[in-house]
Amino acid sequence: MGNKSQNWQSTRWFENESISLEKIMKLNSLTLAVKLVLTGALAGSLAACGGGGSSSTGTASTTSDGSSIGPVTGFGSVYVNGTRFQTDGSVASDDGIERETQLEKGMILKVDGNWDDSGEGEARRIDYDDTLRGPLTSASWDEIETTGKLIVAGQTIRIDDQTVFKGATPVELRDSTANWRVRVSAWRLDDGSFRASFVGARAIRTDFDDDNEVEIEGAVANLDTDAQTFTINGYPVDYSSAVFDDDLDAAELVNGLVVEVEGFLENGTLIAREIDDEDDLFDDDDDVEISGAIAGSYDSGSRQFQLNGFTIQVDNDTEFDDGLRESDLGDGLLVKVEGEYRGALIVADEIEPREGEAELDGVIESLGGDGESLVVSGVQVFITANTLIGDDDLDDDDNAVSRIQDIENLNVGDYLEIEGIQTSDQGGGLSALKIEREDDDDDGFELEGRVTAVSGDRITVLGLELLGATPGITVGDHVEVEYYKTAGGEYVIEEIEVEDSDSDDDDSDDD
Repeated sequence: MGNKSQNWQSTRWFENESISLEKIMKLNSLTLAVKLVLTGALAGSLAACGGGGSSSTGTASTTSDGSSIGPVTGFGSVYVNGTRFQTDGSVASDDGIERETQLEKGMILKVDGNWDDSGEGEARRIDYDDTLRGPLTSASWDEIETTGKLIVAGQTIRIDDQTVFKGATPVELRDSTANWRVRVSAWRLDDGSFRASFVGARAIRTDFDDDNEVEIEGAVANLDTDAQTFTINGYPVDYSSAVFDDDLDAAELVNGLVVEVEGFLENGTLIAREIDDEDDLFDDDDDVEISGAIAGSYDSGSRQFQLNGFTIQVDNDTEFDDGLRESDLGDGLLVKVEGEYRGALIVADEIEPREGEAELDGVIESLGGDGESLVVSGVQVFITANTLIGDDDLDDDDNAVSRIQDIENLNVGDYLEIEGIQTSDQGGGLSALKIEREDDDDDGFELEGRVTAVSGDRITVLGLELLGATPGITVGDHVEVEYYKTAGGEYVIEEIEVEDSDSDDDDSDDD
């Protein structure tokens, strides 16, 4: 894919400076403890906190060999699916990315290598491919619901508070749509739309040689072999001058075949330069780790669901982690699956959620000396290898900042927005999936989670005891709470709202 690689390499989306060894070595006590996490010494305890998968104290580590596919959550070397993969720094890509330092958090990678259940692995090869790329034609964003949509060449891209943005905020994309061109790393969903894990934006007419360059993927429809045209999600594609790659030729095009098309826009049609068949990602009997959004409904009869184009098979040996139950599986739910690839099926050994069920906005009150936790407005927050740590400063171009620096940059008094999974381990708390440090000086504390105890005029949410009149609230209610801390150290409810009440949730603490 020579033209694509040259065009995107020349644009140099995000320049990077090498990380100074001297800078990394200047670590405080928290960072020294974090180094233990990076070597795997603390990975077992991280898993017990609800974020690093299952672990069995006192048992030998199990090694897997195969492919791990999921978004980057940290660097030093590369964190994918809760594993820190040692790498040689190289990346295989047709999209102008050749080095690890050019990657961004949120980009979905395929890592071929081996890993163990302590959270350590070794990568033989890392592959990255843009899912979509081109000029924005439409953008929406609801700042309250933190959801929205982007349209690129007729393709619908769903964005939410787990999407990583680089170069522009979702508000900027919404308010000046015509000014932006984006590259997107995303999961393709059952209805043909996409759920974005990463959106990188650059201004049109300032950063590109060809603003009309486009890449999309999807199922072929309305194939006309005489006119040499087809559509992807209704968007017209002309393949009369296209080169076919990966052992695919024009005669093999059929409706329903999922392809990747790269080309340029001309009068509302994508003129294809190159067309690729979707690659075979796994070999039979490969160990597999894969993260993504469930596409379509869960078939309880066959015990199967679709994930990133693969069929996931659940059986009686499948373990569900972090409170997830088989009955929770459904369209759009973000999950991580570990299993084995057998005859076009991934037989699931473990399934754990990647969808945040709880939220917290507050200030860091203390940093755990073990390097794996912090206290934010009274709530114990656990940092795991799955935690994505970001900052609202979009001017920081050091996209490959190491995991050590990510955590070292968190300081007492910082205001954080956190999304994660409520845990009942170690007295309760929040296993963080995403931590965003905010520049705003905001004194308000807010949390959202499940009530685990009610006693008199006190309730407990996320392991935090809150004082205040709460008539009618019962264990299992999902609540949103605004609160504050008194001079005496108590946390007092200012306002509380019950979001829902599901008696089945009462059992989830026992998982």
